[in-house]
Amino acid sequence: MTEEKIKELLLKDNETFRKIYQDHQECEQALSRLRAKSFLTEEDRLQEKLLKKKKLRLKDEMYRMILEFQQRTGHE
Repeated sequence: MTEEKIKELLLKDNETFRKIYQDHQECEQALSRLRAKSFLTEEDRLQEKLLKKKKLRLKDEMYRMILEFQQRTGHE
């Protein structure tokens, strides 16, 4: 089973995964809004840095959950 298929299953059946995914998407949208600005203030730069770290942490958590699903179900 592909990672993408597992992600779809987890989004459908796992509330925790769904929440992490939604948070990840919100970070991406906030980063897109910052990137659209022609000038970033110091506060914007700090916000961008924090968003990138949070987004990466969320992505790592989603990946960990996908790996756990693979190990639990034997789908590699």
